[in-house]
Amino acid sequence: MKNLLLFGLWAMITFASCKNAGDKTDATAAVDSTAMSADTVVAFVPFKVFSVSHTVKDFDAWKKVYDEGESMRADAGMSKLAVCRDMDNPNKVYVFNKIADVQKAKDFAVDPKLKEAMQKGGVTGAPAMLYVDVVKYEESPAEFKGRVRIGHKVKDFDAWLKAYDAEGKETRAANGLVDRAVSRNIEDPSMIYVTFAISDLTKAKARLTDPALKKIMTDAGVIGAPEVNFYTSID
Repeated sequence: MKNLLLFGLWAMITFASCKNAGDKTDATAAVDSTAMSADTVVAFVPFKVFSVSHTVKDFDAWKKVYDEGESMRADAGMSKLAVCRDMDNPNKVYVFNKIADVQKAKDFAVDPKLKEAMQKGGVTGAPAMLYVDVVKYEESPAEFKGRVRIGHKVKDFDAWLKAYDAEGKETRAANGLVDRAVSRNIEDPSMIYVTFAISDLTKAKARLTDPALKKIMTDAGVIGAPEVNFYTSID
């Protein structure tokens, strides 16, 4: 009987020791997992975008037709990145779609079904279409809905990018411009598009006319006057 009691006591001590060791192992694993998550940085993977801008008769009527065409865009390997409206002309629309295949996107652009959908949606005039490689991209705070896209040619992309990075995102942020994307035209890589979210519209507009920025751009090899579009992200 005494031996039985001793065996029971030994079993209880052994179980408790194993449980504590297990708890410690689980806790250690949790800490290690947290540390790995904190240290792990997801590398940015460049992607391609097909953008379309055009004017419509009535935005709400157009948006309804656009939403109905989601499956057609998916079949062409496209997924919505953003739908935006011009700040000065709310009936001017900008649509940005991620694309898996440039040729499929180009085939989609000339598909009679797309032309029919545009007519149904009240698109007026010929749409402007761009195919770009996004080489830098950052998600901006959700509360910043304003956007500005600046397009210009450069003599040498690497030299321009070095100057852009040297200016620094902190300087741009202090002037109401929050870094969002840098893209290169697929058909003309010397054509660059820089997109910012806008935290302060007054500061942003002042910065874009600042002689100091003009000098930075000139020194970076920007050719000609930039094309500037202000718009609001709505979807």
